[in-house]
Amino acid sequence: MSATPVYAETAPTELLVGCYTGAQCKGIGRYRFDPASGRIDPQPLETIETDNPSWLTVSPDGARAFAVNENGPASPDPVGRASSFALGRGAQRSQRLSQANTLGDDPAHAALSRDGRYLFVSNYSGAQSPGGSLAVLPVGADGRLGAAVQVLGHRASQADRERQLGPHVHAATQSPDGRYVFAADLGADKVYAYRYDPARSAERPLQAAPTPWLELPPASGPRHLLFSADGRHAWLTLEMSGEIVALDHADGRLTATQTLALDPGRRDGNAAAALHLSGDGRFLYVSNRGEDNHIAVYAVDPGDGRLRAVQRRASEGRGPREFALAPDGRFVVVANQHSGNLAVIARDPASGELGETVQTLPMVSPSDVKFVVAARP
Repeated sequence: MSATPVYAETAPTELLVGCYTGAQCKGIGRYRFDPASGRIDPQPLETIETDNPSWLTVSPDGARAFAVNENGPASPDPVGRASSFALGRGAQRSQRLSQANTLGDDPAHAALSRDGRYLFVSNYSGAQSPGGSLAVLPVGADGRLGAAVQVLGHRASQADRERQLGPHVHAATQSPDGRYVFAADLGADKVYAYRYDPARSAERPLQAAPTPWLELPPASGPRHLLFSADGRHAWLTLEMSGEIVALDHADGRLTATQTLALDPGRRDGNAAAALHLSGDGRFLYVSNRGEDNHIAVYAVDPGDGRLRAVQRRASEGRGPREFALAPDGRFVVVANQHSGNLAVIARDPASGELGETVQTLPMVSPSDVKFVVAARP
């Protein structure tokens, strides 16, 4: 597992915050974050105007950002889109580079391929028919998005007659070795596995893997998948059942080894959401929304990837849709969508435990938060 990245306290650090747009929020807020105190400057450096940027992806060098525009039939702009931006630094303004149709409704997640050639966009689609899909958009060397070259659909499980009559692709995740892409489909109760092979076909870079899917329990609703740095283990949130699953991974095949309830005392009212590893890979953090609104903390066994419960910490709001660990691991910023606030919580890198609330900042319908560490002069 990887070592925790270390940044000098003077390294300029910024925070991107996406939201569901309306009269009070116009897009992505770019904020100054003080890595010494853990506080966010309430005055944004800028607002990058774009519709419903519910998920943000930052390039490895921090120079560009990609956002899904979670539009659908009920939105002022009824077309699902993805946008790319050249990020500004400090007083420098950001620039929109491109926008592309995702050929589906309500895109809720995007992942940049490890070689930087494609953006994998998950069209969730609130409608049951035709339902969600996985779209593959090429990314140019200049960061501009091209028209989708591949759109993949799945079959719904229909285990839950209200939420699973159609497929709902919630996230796509590439394995650390870059050979496979896994699509978690909440509506299908499956994680679909695809071999990534752009050399074979740049227009169809994804092909079904030899083991084409991992089947999860009916009405569990897989949401987001996360790999260990070495790719041997992975973890998956089950949104509808409020659980976290530990998995082994080998050559595109996922095998479940452990399932834990995020709130062991609650059978209903769960809505598992985000999950993130600490930089050293020793601890896993998972948010649970619904009636719970907590962050669950687990210690990760370095041998088999299984989890041991360490702590449950209130998220300081309702609907912790996403959160992010600060680059030095000493703070966690939580986006509480339904209560409309960001919460900064102190973290002990040694024990993994979350401590005092450092700051609570009002924020309209925050959907995602991403740290960007500016390059040193």
